[in-house]
Amino acid sequence: MAKGFSDFVARWRVPFGFALGVAYLVFAQPTVPLLIAGSIVALAGMGIRGYAAGHLQKDQRLAVSGPYAYTRNPLYLGSLLIGIGLVLAGAQWALGVVFVVFFLSVYLPVMRREERNLQQRFGKPFEEYAAAVPLLLPHRKPVRLSEEKFDWKRYHKNREYEAALGYLFGIIFLVAKILLR
Repeated sequence: MAKGFSDFVARWRVPFGFALGVAYLVFAQPTVPLLIAGSIVALAGMGIRGYAAGHLQKDQRLAVSGPYAYTRNPLYLGSLLIGIGLVLAGAQWALGVVFVVFFLSVYLPVMRREERNLQQRFGKPFEEYAAAVPLLLPHRKPVRLSEEKFDWKRYHKNREYEAALGYLFGIIFLVAKILLR
């Protein structure tokens, strides 16, 4: 994909995602069974994101431990699962299609852009890592390049708690929608 497009989506992904989130809040029609199932899927995504954030030292070190041993982009994998879970919980399949198109259109170019940056920053170690670990969908067996452990200070520094608060807000909103019907 063209570098200009990846720069564009990197700059506009948050406002586009916010607009999609507002549409979701307006049109979601949750049911109790779908809310439970979707919450579980989204919670799994939150767990992956949180675990990844505790291994990530942005622009300082190539992250290869924890979930990065399975996929080069566990934060985006977690976001994908959160989105799928919330679509399921909100029972709006048209928004699900929009979400998948949004995710693929925005995050695949962003991942490629970030990979160019990592290749420039880390060179051969990144090339070897990229050759061994898939872009998004994880290996069943991890590629052990580091034994580094999860660090709560990194989790906090990466502000992953903000995603957890967003998840909590979304679930509370869906519960309220059910109760107010």
